[in-house]
Amino acid sequence: MNDHDRRRYLTVYLNDHLAGATAGRARFARSARSARAHRGTETGRALDHLHHEIVEDRQSLLHWMRVLGVPVERPLQYAGRVGEALGALKPNGHLVRPSPLRTVIELEGLLLGVQGKAAGWRSLRELALTDERLDAEALEELVQRADRQAAELERLRRAAVRDVLGG
Repeated sequence: MNDHDRRRYLTVYLNDHLAGATAGRARFARSARSARAHRGTETGRALDHLHHEIVEDRQSLLHWMRVLGVPVERPLQYAGRVGEALGALKPNGHLVRPSPLRTVIELEGLLLGVQGKAAGWRSLRELALTDERLDAEALEELVQRADRQAAELERLRRAAVRDVLGG
């Protein structure tokens, strides 16, 4: 494979991750601040903290894209945001009032997003082995942070499953 193709694939790959990060940032913000079910709860406080980290992580991705000279493809970012907003319209068993199942579904979606982000950081960390522009140590910190975020979301998800679906 030639360098031109590699650069094109890296641009697509990182912009796909940026679209996910943009949608994830919006989803975390909505989950942490807008959902009445989470206000003042442990889940709400955890999601608010994670939201702040997700915003920072998106900025980190933009930083690494600049370092690598990868342009941001705006239409893809808008599409990710629109897709996230449409996903928020799913009723989850209730048409008018919020469903308790929404918490489980949201936490699963957030968890999947964080796991995808972790895979992206791992990919960049792998590239750091041969690309001196990348800092493997900084990327490892981002991997570990994503793993901590995923563990926290999994803990919250399991509690929500017990609360909503368990007996």
